[in-house]
Amino acid sequence: MKNLFLIAIALLMFSCGNDKLYDESVVIPDAKWDNENIPFFDVAVDDTLTNYAFYLNIRHLENYRYSNLYIFMHTEFPNGNQTHDTIECTLAYPNGIWMGKGSGTMRSAKVLLNPSLRFPLRGDYHFEIEQAMRDKELKGITDIGICFEKQ
Repeated sequence: MKNLFLIAIALLMFSCGNDKLYDESVVIPDAKWDNENIPFFDVAVDDTLTNYAFYLNIRHLENYRYSNLYIFMHTEFPNGNQTHDTIECTLAYPNGIWMGKGSGTMRSAKVLLNPSLRFPLRGDYHFEIEQAMRDKELKGITDIGICFEKQ
């Protein structure tokens, strides 16, 4: 029975991956995100005609003390141009219930940043995610990442 469960999970994972250009996360050591720790992601893009949903993946503990997360998203395009955005990610409803899925003390949130992103250039894009909260060391965030899914 245990093997059947593992096979089902593996099939689910492989069937979901076909429409993703990129889906990676990094672990935040000890669930303490220092504002000098800036995770980065390099995405190779060949297709400039397809639209992608752009998500921020956030895993956090239930004892995370805030209902939101502010980040600075730094993007470098293949031609060297750069953009810098400030983004608020809402993680809990006004009544305090977490929005993300999870069990135990862990929650996973998939925050839609852009429902229809089209990359303007072929080449390598560089994304950096900087925590922009007032805490130098933000406790309770365990993983941060980005995902691009074909539309």
